[in-house]
Amino acid sequence: MTTFDKREEGFEKRFAMDEESRFKALARRNKKLGLWAAEKLGLAGEAADAYAKEVVVVDLEEAGDDDVFRKLRADFDAKGVDVSDHQIRRNMDEFLAAAVAEVKSAG
Repeated sequence: MTTFDKREEGFEKRFAMDEESRFKALARRNKKLGLWAAEKLGLAGEAADAYAKEVVVVDLEEAGDDDVFRKLRADFDAKGVDVSDHQIRRNMDEFLAAAVAEVKSAG
């Protein structure tokens, strides 16, 4: 195996690891976000956990965060919960930062 081949293999492994870490971090972020939203929606216990799982699953529908945002926005609007778009986006960012730190420390 040449040096170039070894280098290419290293990049491929790191890319796969980065993608796996990103997936784990997004799943953690979405669970935290779902639990936060569940609390705002008046859900607790198993209902809150089930809602958080729904948020995790909805993120698999399309690339990016818009699917998660739309779900939360629609659910808040349906229940008359006063949470701004900015607050939702800010929590998405804050929970992602915390989730990335958790994944890095676990890895």
